[in-house]
Amino acid sequence: MAKSSKGFEAFDWRVLKPSPIIGVDEAGRGCLAGPVFAGAVIVQSEIGITEFTDSKLLSESRREELFEIILEHHHVGIGSASVEEIEKLNILNAALLAMKRAVENLKMNNGHVIVDGIFKIKDLKNFEQTTLIKGDLRATPVAAASIVAKVSRDRLMKKMGQELPVYGFEKHKGYSTEAHMQAIEKHGPCLHHRRTFAGVKEFITSHIL
Repeated sequence: MAKSSKGFEAFDWRVLKPSPIIGVDEAGRGCLAGPVFAGAVIVQSEIGITEFTDSKLLSESRREELFEIILEHHHVGIGSASVEEIEKLNILNAALLAMKRAVENLKMNNGHVIVDGIFKIKDLKNFEQTTLIKGDLRATPVAAASIVAKVSRDRLMKKMGQELPVYGFEKHKGYSTEAHMQAIEKHGPCLHHRRTFAGVKEFITSHIL
């Protein structure tokens, strides 16, 4: 089978049925703080698609530029699951819930969803689903969804950073960087931290910022 330029098996997403074909991806599963976000994208033209790729491979400034192109020229849904939902459901189920909400926010009655990874979205009625490992490198709609999810979440984390500057959310976006871990140890977790996660739960006291 043919290989893509990234070394993975090529995937012809355009042949999937029924239409529309919807790419879905999430951002924030591996973080210690903040909600998990998901993007759902229906590619509606050729505009920008040659540059869509895994959001982690793009600079922050380029992600922002492509995000605006995707919003203007393609059909986009955005969903999220809160820290409280992550704690209640676990991070995997919360990420799948965010994906479900992103698809529902497209306001489509049916279609074929390509989900990045190995897990299908639960309770998503009237839609076919295909799971695709490294989908953000192999299917344009998933790559676009990756960018949408990442930029949407990063923008929220920057706002949280302004509200609680001691944690530096605007810099690390909630990931477990050394600076973030030091801030948690020094100041304790805040309301935005995922209290059941290792790296956070060890520092919980009766006082939460």
